Amino acid sequence: MWPGAHAQTTPEKVAYVMAGTGEEVTYRELNERSNQLAQLFADAGLGFGDHVALLMENHPRFLEVCWAAQRSGLYYTAINWHFNADEVAYILADCDARAFVVSDAVREVAVELAAGKMPPAVETRLAVGGPIDGYDSYEDAIARFPTAPIAEELEGHPMLYSSGTTGRPKGIKYELERRPAGEPVLAVEMVAAVYGMTPDSVYLSPAPLYHSAPLQYSMIMLRLGATVVVMEHFDPVEALRAIERYQVTHSQWVPTMFVRMLKLPAEERKRFDVSSMQCAIHAAAPCPIPVKEQMIEWWGPIIHEYYAATEGTGATMIDSAQWLEHRGSVGVPILSAVHVLDEDGNELPPGEIGVIWFEPQGTLSFEYHKDREKTASAHNDRGWSTVSDMGYVDDDGYLYLTDRQHFMIVSGGVNIYPQETENLLVTHPKVMDCAVFGVPDDEMGEAVKAVVQPLDLADAGPELERELLAFCRDNLAHYKCPRSVDFEAELPRHETGKLYKRLLRDRYWGERQSRIV
Repeated sequence: MWPGAHAQTTPEKVAYVMAGTGEEVTYRELNERSNQLAQLFADAGLGFGDHVALLMENHPRFLEVCWAAQRSGLYYTAINWHFNADEVAYILADCDARAFVVSDAVREVAVELAAGKMPPAVETRLAVGGPIDGYDSYEDAIARFPTAPIAEELEGHPMLYSSGTTGRPKGIKYELERRPAGEPVLAVEMVAAVYGMTPDSVYLSPAPLYHSAPLQYSMIMLRLGATVVVMEHFDPVEALRAIERYQVTHSQWVPTMFVRMLKLPAEERKRFDVSSMQCAIHAAAPCPIPVKEQMIEWWGPIIHEYYAATEGTGATMIDSAQWLEHRGSVGVPILSAVHVLDEDGNELPPGEIGVIWFEPQGTLSFEYHKDREKTASAHNDRGWSTVSDMGYVDDDGYLYLTDRQHFMIVSGGVNIYPQETENLLVTHPKVMDCAVFGVPDDEMGEAVKAVVQPLDLADAGPELERELLAFCRDNLAHYKCPRSVDFEAELPRHETGKLYKRLLRDRYWGERQSRIV
């Protein structure tokens, strides 16, 4: 359950490989390099519970930085490498980082930070892949240290930040336990058992590693001694090519990736052999029912879904067989109980929509770093927690999501959950992506608006708008249908699948006070 152990038993086995360049890192190399960086951290005075941060694309050094922190008892924050200098400076200051590792891909931001925006506590600054003003060479710095483990190896933990879709990102922090590195981890053993992960598994990570699920799953696979295939960036054809080339057995996706693979011409999809795949996991956003049906038909009943959040409030799981009996569900709770409450905190019966709360089994609890008010708002007096998603349970206890509480549309006093409309629109053959939200309406308060990214931008216009409106009216109750459709070349969607709906919605609200805060 530890790269150090695998470095002893299978030193030349590939720990991870970069799908685009083919660069491989063996367990021996991962162990030695992460040990050298851990030695550097210790020499710089970082100890149990201190904090490091990294800003880089899916890079060959990314996971070794994480393992150096993980085996040093440190918190580590992977920052979205698309952020500007002010956004990065905010997170560095907020997380109390003492060490910071960057790559050449973020050179401009790194230089701007070093020129006057770097928090003074960040004294250890390392640049991977070439010299950057204000930073020491990563390669030269770690070369000065031995490849042996530090004196006391303790388990660290990621402290990742919310995506900031509704405001400033917040650090999601768990209390560190002083545990020796490499001890068995119950959560890892459970995930491995549920999904059939073994040292012989080959795991494809098509998403950015700075996000929670790709990072955590990659770390789990490296604990197990498996091989991780890291895509530098997602491309539907290259993802299928990687599955065939590396004989991938396990993978983790978001629904937008499924949509983009399914939008490929049939002959292109059939070019690749995906029969090695044993388990394809998806999460992060609700998956439209027709999309999941097509994926099961294409890949077989190997599609697994879970619903969870970085906050660790609780989780549900569902496999293909269960889903086919409960289409649209995200599953039943594991290691927790789910409750659906109304605005007054009363439990709602099956079939009624409310805010989803999880009652944990055990004492695991999170906090939003330096934000007591937000932490308090995410918990109730019964010890349950929420991330403000809305949904309902059926008579069998299966959970269904409707939308985020922030995105609910109130039109003429009627609550409308736009996720249902989005899930329909994205199945239209001329639609690549879409967003549905409320816009100001003098008569109804809010009206339903759709913004669509066409598969072919040349189709954008009144004719496609009429076609999409008719498509919605043929398949949905009319009050759920958009009044109008606008078109964009690309929607502001996070690489992990989250849609920055606020950025679209605010254009239409102008000076009016948005309900999304």
